[in-house]
Amino acid sequence: MPSTPTSPGQASPDPVPARQVRLTGWGRIAPTTAELAAPATDAEAAALLRRVARDADRPGGQPAVIARGLGRSYNNAAQSAGGLVISTGRLNGIVSLDPATGVVVAEAGVSLEQLMVAGLPHGWFVPVSPGTRQVTVGGAIAADVHGKNHHVAGSFASHVTSFDILFPSADQDEPHTVTPQADPELFWATAGGLGLTGFITRATIQLKRVESSLVKVVTVKTRDVDETMAVLAEHDKKYGYTVAWSDDLASGGSLGRSIITSGDFATLADLDDRQRSDPFRFDPRARIGAPGFIPPGLMNRHSIRLANAVWYAKAPRHREHELQTISQFFHPLDGIRNWNRVYGPGGFRQYQYVLPFGAEAAVRRSFEMVSAHRAPSFVTVLKRFGQADPGLLSFPAPGWTLALDFPARTPGLGPLLDELDRLVVANGGRVYLAKDSRVSAARLEEMYPRLPEFRKLRAELDPKGTLASDLSRRLNL
Repeated sequence: MPSTPTSPGQASPDPVPARQVRLTGWGRIAPTTAELAAPATDAEAAALLRRVARDADRPGGQPAVIARGLGRSYNNAAQSAGGLVISTGRLNGIVSLDPATGVVVAEAGVSLEQLMVAGLPHGWFVPVSPGTRQVTVGGAIAADVHGKNHHVAGSFASHVTSFDILFPSADQDEPHTVTPQADPELFWATAGGLGLTGFITRATIQLKRVESSLVKVVTVKTRDVDETMAVLAEHDKKYGYTVAWSDDLASGGSLGRSIITSGDFATLADLDDRQRSDPFRFDPRARIGAPGFIPPGLMNRHSIRLANAVWYAKAPRHREHELQTISQFFHPLDGIRNWNRVYGPGGFRQYQYVLPFGAEAAVRRSFEMVSAHRAPSFVTVLKRFGQADPGLLSFPAPGWTLALDFPARTPGLGPLLDELDRLVVANGGRVYLAKDSRVSAARLEEMYPRLPEFRKLRAELDPKGTLASDLSRRLNL
C-alpha cells in the first residue's frame, strides 16, 4: 500500500522499533553492526531521520544513517557501523501503473521483479535491468544501475521522471519532489549518489513497451579478446541488448575468448501459436537454492578454470533466432537463491571498470594481467556503454566495461586490483562505486573529477553529515 504522509500540524509518529543486526553487502565481506529499522510510511521514515539528526549533537547518539533495500550492493554502501540503517522493506507498494502509457509510481522498496510482474501483463518491461531483478527502485536510482542495453537506453535514472526524497535536516514529514527539469543538480547528485543526498521514498518511472516476455537471441562464440571486442561493436549497431561472458583464465591465442549473447524482445510474429496464446508469461521463481554451507576454497582457480572451459566448449559457434525467457537472458543467477554463498565463508569481491573507447589496448592488457595472475572469475562480463548521463558519481561512460567476481581469499588479489586501478586511471577510466570494496580514497579522486561538486552539495543538504555509510567514510564521499 502507498505510504500516507502525516498531515500538517499532526504529531510525528512514535519512533519505529529498531534491532541490532550484523550486515554485509552481497559479497559477504566486511561485516559491521548497526541498528536496523523498517518504517512503513514516509512520516515514520522522516521521524527516524530527524532522530538521527538530533542525536548527532548528543554524546552517545546515533552517529549516522543510511538507507538499505535488498542488500544487492556488492560492497558496504548500505551499511553504517554503529549507526542506523533504514530498510525500505515495508515501503514496497506500487502506487499506480497506467497500462496505456507505462508510467509507474512505486515506493522505494519496490523491486524490479515487482515492476516486471505488474507491468508485463500490460506489455511493459523495466527500461533498464542489471544482472539481477532483486534490486529496489531506490537502490536502482542510488546506484544509477545499467544493463545490457546501455548503448541505446542509458542507465536507470534516465527513465525516472521524478522522485520524492526526505532530508535529515528538514523538520517535515512530507518528502520533497525532485525532477531533472526543475532541480537537475539535486536529481543528478542523487542518481548514483549511493543514498548520501537523502532518503528516497518513491519514484515515477517510464517503462518500456514490449510485445512479449521472450527475447530473440543471437549467440556467437569468439576466439580471443580482439574478436570479442569487434563482435560486440558490430552487435551494438544491430541489437538493443548485448553482452559477452568471457573466460578470464584463458591465455595465449585464446586470451579473452568469449560467448556473446545479443538480442531484442520478440514480437508476436516471432512466436508460435502456443507462445502467442500467452505472450507475457513470466515465472520469476528461483529453481534451486545454494546450500547453507559451502566448504572454504571450493571456488578456486582450478575449479573455475574447469567450469570456464566447460561453459565455453558447450556454447554454439553461432546460433540465431533462439527464444529465451527473461530469466535466462537477463537474470540467470536469480534462478539460484543466495548464489553468493557458493564463494564460501570468505565471500567475494567484484571489480568493475569502464575504459573509454580508444583504450582497447588497455582492455586487452587487463585480460593479460588477470590471466597471468591466474585470478579466478566465473562471472566475467564485458560490454559497451553508450553516452553518459549527467550524474555526478554515475559510473557509466562511453567505452568498455569489464566486471569480474573473485573469491575474496584469492592469493595476491589486493596487489592485482591495485595494478588494475593504475591501468584504469592511466587510461581515463573509473571503477563502479556500487561494487567497489577496496579502492583508495586518493585513487578515487583521480577517477571521479566531479567528486568535489558532490561533496559541496552533500554538505549543503546535510551539514551534520548524518547520511553516511561504511563506504562513504572509507572514501570520504
